[in-house]
Amino acid sequence: MSTGVIILIVIAAVVVVLGAAVLALRARGTRGTKGLKRRFGPEYERALARHDGDAEAAERELAQRVERHGGLRERPLEATEVERFEARWTEAQEHFVDAPKEAVGEADRLLAELARARGFPDAAQYEEQLSALSVHHADHVQGYRHVHRVAHAPEGRPDTEEMRAAMIEGRALFEDLMHVPDKRHATRS
Repeated sequence: MSTGVIILIVIAAVVVVLGAAVLALRARGTRGTKGLKRRFGPEYERALARHDGDAEAAERELAQRVERHGGLRERPLEATEVERFEARWTEAQEHFVDAPKEAVGEADRLLAELARARGFPDAAQYEEQLSALSVHHADHVQGYRHVHRVAHAPEGRPDTEEMRAAMIEGRALFEDLMHVPDKRHATRS
């Protein structure tokens, strides 16, 4: 074989390898985006909006959350804890009729305590607790955000309808935290 043919074969091989590498990187990037969208659901859209549509910045933020909190293992609740949390939630819902603002405040405290009992960061670090919850309960973390915002709003600000909506959204996270499926049987990417 002549030197020219060998050089041509080497160049063709390099082009093929580089093309395969580019395609692999594109596929990996797409899987990463799709994986984050699937994992975070509405939280992905929220991060995207917070970064003015900059998908790279939003994905970087979400990837950092996964890195910080992805290894967190939720602690199962003991039967007495389950009973106590369920009784307190029922009481808060019943109390809503007479004192909606106080009921939302109790729901806020209860969600924070329940998250801590499950192994999430303490509520004293609200943003960190919220960040960890978003990694493991992305579909319902907005409920905690809504309850917290309404509970800490100035007096007279949220109307009864907004407080009711916050309680409903918060209940979804409450139920999610109370009844987390066995991770061995549930797959979530």
